[in-house]
Formats: sequence, structure tokens, C-alpha cells
Amino acid sequence: MVTVHSTSPHFKANARRALGDEQLQRALTNVPGGFIAKRQHAKDKLPEFDALRDEARDLKNHTLAHLDVYLEEYEARVIASGGHVHWCETPDEACRTVIDICKAHDARTVTKGKSMVTEEIHLNAAMQAAGIQPVETDLGEYIIQLRGETPSHIIAPAVHLNKDQIEADFRATHTHLPADRQLEEGAQLVNEARQILRQKYIDADVGITGANFLVAETGTSIIVTNEGNGDLTQSLPKAHIVMATIEKIVPTLEDASTILRLLGRNGTGQEFTSYTTFSTGPRRADDPDGPDEYHVVILDNGRTGMIGSDFQDMLRCIRCGACLNHCPVYQAVGGHAYGWVYPGPMGSVLTPSLIGVDQAGHLPNASTFCGRCEEVCPMRIPLPKMMRHWREREFERHLSPVTVRYGIGAWAFMAKRPKLYRLATGIAARLLKLWAGKTGRLEALAGAGGWTRHRDLPAPQGPTFMAQWKRRRP
Repeated sequence: MVTVHSTSPHFKANARRALGDEQLQRALTNVPGGFIAKRQHAKDKLPEFDALRDEARDLKNHTLAHLDVYLEEYEARVIASGGHVHWCETPDEACRTVIDICKAHDARTVTKGKSMVTEEIHLNAAMQAAGIQPVETDLGEYIIQLRGETPSHIIAPAVHLNKDQIEADFRATHTHLPADRQLEEGAQLVNEARQILRQKYIDADVGITGANFLVAETGTSIIVTNEGNGDLTQSLPKAHIVMATIEKIVPTLEDASTILRLLGRNGTGQEFTSYTTFSTGPRRADDPDGPDEYHVVILDNGRTGMIGSDFQDMLRCIRCGACLNHCPVYQAVGGHAYGWVYPGPMGSVLTPSLIGVDQAGHLPNASTFCGRCEEVCPMRIPLPKMMRHWREREFERHLSPVTVRYGIGAWAFMAKRPKLYRLATGIAARLLKLWAGKTGRLEALAGAGGWTRHRDLPAPQGPTFMAQWKRRRP
């Protein structure tokens, strides 16, 4: 069993371990081919793709500006359909609410669809402590539950694993199955998981799913999956619990459809995910199946504080994972290096917002600022700008390392004195060129060992930009 206990402040140590993990590095090579190429192909097939991004951005901005109105409308529609809405400010409140619902049904086994919110509040641990066994039904989530790990990606929780690792986990866990069974192929692994989970769906007293969207117009929750596990999780048990956060609300079904056209294309390169499921209230008298009770647990957990701040735009995020897939830092170290629920560029902004910059100050620094995350974001979230805001706050609160603060202070001193700055940078450029010699590459440099240990650095090839600009100025 492998358990991930890392926390965000240890990003550097986590990243160092990840870079030296051969299994992880082999698994991460699947990210570009598995996500990036497919997204680009799906985007190219949709001429109105960028227009949809603008429409979706404006839609979410409007919703966030009137969040109270739409949340109240949603609650009224859920109640009218026979459901229940529970408002929770903190993770503890949300966990208690879910456990109380489960105990009301004498639940011993609970099936769960993939939900990052339940990871955020550590719901599985809380349920186990209360004597309730949660069973993850998303294939990736099921695999990492067997390993005692947390997700390493928003939409592909087990992307950090290789097939041989998964085979070993299945053989170690599913000991009631024949030892000589064939598990070398991916289809065989999927089929075995399907057989194991089928009985879990039947035995479950309560089913818990996340929500990609909550629709104020109808009181509907929407989930997207590629395995159908969400449908079985919410339709077979006696009670269905939807876990969602306040920013998941959209005004109408048409608005949800607009964003859904972006979600699949950005996440997996599909025009639409295989299963897009709309649920409204408990089973009605003429329904062939469905839960007897329908509960929606809506969590705040610091998101209200983001409204009106420099980080409000982060609440537009639809959890497609595109920013992770295109981030060179994520591609190098994977998701567990970020130490909490949300990895990659979106996590580098959202995590400090939820647990504090004092706990997650390293994450906004885990970026090359290449801008790829903002470039591919379907909701046009300015992720690099918000990471800069967090860096400013970290600096202002003296949370950044002393060497960084003094380094920035020295740079500021020079930058405020243009003549001295131009003189110093001109001398430095010439010295670096001499140091590099005929190769033109700096393979070792005092104070830059973190860079040159793993790669070389091109030396300046001529005068500084300011010197060249001065020469060419008419």
C-alpha cells in the first residue's frame, strides 16, 4: 500500500522525488499523446471554438455576479421536485451532513462517483471513521483507493501509474479470483474492475456523486463520465447525495449545454463525454428506477471570500484539466508533487485560496509562466496573472525564502537606477559569454545550480536589449 501524505509547502522536495521516480516518469510520457493531441484535434473540428470560450466566460461572470439569486432559485427548484438542499460552510459541516444522511438509511456501504469536492473535504476518511465503507466506482479512483493514494489529475486520477503497477495491485487485492488469470491487457483490467464493482452497486445503500453543473432553472444536477459509473451510483441506491460547491451553478439548461460543448473537447478530446447525465429530484411514481431520496450538499469552504477579489476568475474553472496537460511543470513532476487535491496551474491558484498562502505559497512559484495554461483554458481564466498576485502576497507577508526577498530587493535597487542597471547588466552579459567559451552554453553557474544541475543555460550572444535598443533608436 502506498499512501500520499505530502503537503503543499513541501513542493520542492516532492518534485525532487518525482523527477527521480522512473515509474512515474514513464507514466507521464502518456500525457502529451493522451490529452494534448486529442484536444487540438477536437478544437480544429469546431470553427466556433473560441467564440464559445468567450460566451462561456461571459456566462460564468454573469452567474458569479448574481450568485445569490441563482443559488436561491436552484434551492427552490430542488425542493419543488421533492429533494433536499443542505448548505455547508466548512468541510466538517459537509462531512457531518453526509454521514447523518447515511446513518438515517442505516448505510454500511456507499458507492461514489468521481468527485474532487469529496477529496477536498476528506469525506472517505470521515465516513470510514463513522463505520461506513465508501467504494469509489470511477476506474481511476477505484485504483488509487486500493493503493491508499490521492488523485494525481482532475479527470485521470491514476495517470501517474503504469499498467504493470495496476496489475500488481489487482492481484494483491482481488485474492478471491484465480491466481493464473490473464491481466496483461488493459481490457482485462477493466473487465475485472467491472466484475468487482457490479456487486458493490447492488449492495450500496447510498450513492454519492459530484456535479459538473447545478442548473438554477430546473433544480437539475449534471455529471459527465465515460464509464457510466455515475448513473449506477445515483440510480440504484435508496438515496442519492450530490456534492457540489457554490460556483457550479449555471442559470439555464442552455447555458450548461454551451459549457458542455467545451468541457469534453478540452478534457479528453471528445465532442461529448460518453455519459452526460441530468438528475432532478427523487424517483417519481411512474419512474422505473431512481433513488427514494435526493439530497444536494452545497459547500462554500472559502469560495465566498474569493468573490470580488483578485481570484474571482478562478471560480469560472470547469475542471477540464487542460491547464495540467499543457503545463511543463506538471508534465515533469505529476500531480502528487503539489501536495493537495488540486494540482497544476489551477491548483497553484485555487489551493492558496482555500488553505492559505502560508500553507501553499510554493505552488504559485511552480510555474514557468509560459502562458500555455491560459492559452488553452476554455473559460479564459488568467492563471499566470493570479499566480503573480499570490507571489506578491507571499512576498508582502515575508513567507518567501530570505534569499528570494534579498534577491528581489537587490534587483529593485538596480532597476530604480537605470544607468547603474545598464552598466551592471552589460558587464554581466560579457562575463557570462566569456564563461561559456566556445560552446555558448553555461553548464555550471554560481547561484543557479537548481537549473544547471539538470540542463545547460545559453549564454548571452550580444549586447543587452537596452543597449541594442539605444543604438537603433533614431
